[in-house]
Order: sequence, then C-alpha cells, then structure tokens
Amino acid sequence: MTAKRGLITDTFKVVKKVKRGDRRDKKPPSPPAADAELPHLSERETDLQELKKFDLDWRFGPCTGISRLQRWDRAALHGLNPPQEIKDILLKETTDPDYTHSLWREYPL
Repeated sequence: MTAKRGLITDTFKVVKKVKRGDRRDKKPPSPPAADAELPHLSERETDLQELKKFDLDWRFGPCTGISRLQRWDRAALHGLNPPQEIKDILLKETTDPDYTHSLWREYPL
C-alpha cells in the first residue's frame, strides 16, 4: 500500500496578489518652490558655513593639526589657489576659535 503523494501546491491554498495600477499613476513629490522663503542666516553663520566647506574640500590638503589660516597659506604656497574670500573671513576674526580652528579640532590626532 503506497500512499499517493501530491504536490506541495495541493496542500497550500494559492493566493494571487492583486495588481495595483495606482503605483504608476503616482507622481514623484515636487521639489520645493524656488520662491519658498529660506531662513535668513546671519553673517557669522554664513561665514562659518563657508569655512566648513573649505575644511571639507580636500583639494587644499589636510586640515588636522593646523589652523585654517595656516592651511590656506600652505595651499597658496603650493599653488592650489584657495579662495581669497576664505582668507578675508579668517583675517576678519583672528581670535574666535570657531573661525580659526578646523572642524576636527576636538578630535585627537
């Protein structure tokens, strides 16, 4: 006496997925309007953003262990053409550590 073996699909109920047509009809979210009001940044915040961009730009060499002005001078010495605006910002605020030190000043070498 042999038991008749069936297929595994005979044991489980077949469930078919319902196709959704609404996925194709959805539009991607629109970008924010160009005339949307951006928050107004103070001069200090704008300057610090520019200095952070300078820190993150590896074209001017590493920035750990030296001040931003030293890095700017080194990049200029090697002909890397660092932005003059950065030097102007750095010379404007020579005593504020937020201006003089790079982003990674608090991390040990």
